[in-house]
Amino acid sequence: MKGKLALTACAAALALAASSGAAFAGKAPSGAAAQTDSSDQAVDTTPSNAELEQRIEALEQELQESEQRQAAVNDKASDWESKLQGWWDNTSISGRMYFDVSNIDHDSINLDSGGNPVKTKLPDNGTNFDIKRFYISVDHKFDDTYSADITTDVTYDSTTKASQIFIKKAYLQAKWFGDAAIVRFGSADMPWVPFVEGLYGYRYVENTLIDRTKFGTSADWGVHILGKLADGLFNYQLSAVNGAGYKVIPIGGGANRSKGIDIEGRANVNWEGFTLGAGFYTGKLGKDVEGVTTYHTANRWDAIAAYSGEGIRAGFEYFHANDWNNVTTAPPNPTDDSEGWGPFVSYQFMPEFSVFGRYDYVTPNMNTAPKLHDNYYNFGVTWSPAKIVDFSIVYKHDQASNGVIATSNGPIGGAVSGHYSEIGLFSQFQW
Repeated sequence: MKGKLALTACAAALALAASSGAAFAGKAPSGAAAQTDSSDQAVDTTPSNAELEQRIEALEQELQESEQRQAAVNDKASDWESKLQGWWDNTSISGRMYFDVSNIDHDSINLDSGGNPVKTKLPDNGTNFDIKRFYISVDHKFDDTYSADITTDVTYDSTTKASQIFIKKAYLQAKWFGDAAIVRFGSADMPWVPFVEGLYGYRYVENTLIDRTKFGTSADWGVHILGKLADGLFNYQLSAVNGAGYKVIPIGGGANRSKGIDIEGRANVNWEGFTLGAGFYTGKLGKDVEGVTTYHTANRWDAIAAYSGEGIRAGFEYFHANDWNNVTTAPPNPTDDSEGWGPFVSYQFMPEFSVFGRYDYVTPNMNTAPKLHDNYYNFGVTWSPAKIVDFSIVYKHDQASNGVIATSNGPIGGAVSGHYSEIGLFSQFQW
């Protein structure tokens, strides 16, 4: 615009100068002899001042209209660009996948009719490429108070013989009181399992203690309040949920509607790399639906002590539960107790390499099957060539004696015992 105005001004100045020069040239110098000859007279074609002003005004009008048209185009482009930036600048898409290539050796030892032990190989024996988890998360921030998250996962449906996509997390988050009290409405992380996963660091290798043995879940539908105080020295979370877990979505014709709510809570203190945490759970696990009678309430108490620093991760987790697996069991069966504990440790001895190990001991039915116990351990070495990916060579072993226990690797055990061994490459990548 400035260049066009300068050009216009220059053209006008030149035209005026030419007009003035022509007028000056038409006058004879003072004292000079005037020699006029009609044949030598030149025709004056210089435009008048009025004509020059009209031309300048027309040029200025044309420039003004051109600038208005360009401004309209710029406004439209800026408006569209601002709309795109307003959405995408506050939206993030992330993903994570757990996968492995491994060989499984799984058997169950029972008694035949003569009381002799018989070993049976189970269907999951063999070598395979497995996708254990594949999360896609979309997070959007509406403003400093409100945001939302939706996270999908995949599972294999043995009925349809195909992979199915389902919702793991879907919630609206409100920071009404800043980081001191954050409220989430919907399916969100539960207080205990994701908290321990963060301390453990090897979720892609194996579920944590209570998640592996089916004494807890990582997400559920409900209202979740969480926060941190004193610059993160003290953290807490309290969740009021349906109790059946994130896979039982509360949709459709009164289905899955419990008569009450379950409560899970956690509080932990963090200082100089040390973490001390305690938690609890109480409720009917989503089983108190219409037409079903519940006789017991499931309860669980949790504790953990952990340290992370200087390349070391180490911790010890403990839980005690009662009536977890017999909420609907009618009398005269007695109440039942369960207990589990286990340490975990990892050490980063080089920037890209770590070693790790873990041990779990669980007694799932202390009253009704006191001899049933589960021993699980794993160990391995990890290569982390980039922040987005980890590769671990892992060996796992699980043994249950005098009964069967449900685990994330399937039922382990038999009337006598059962063994589960797995060796392979376990990995995760994320973005």
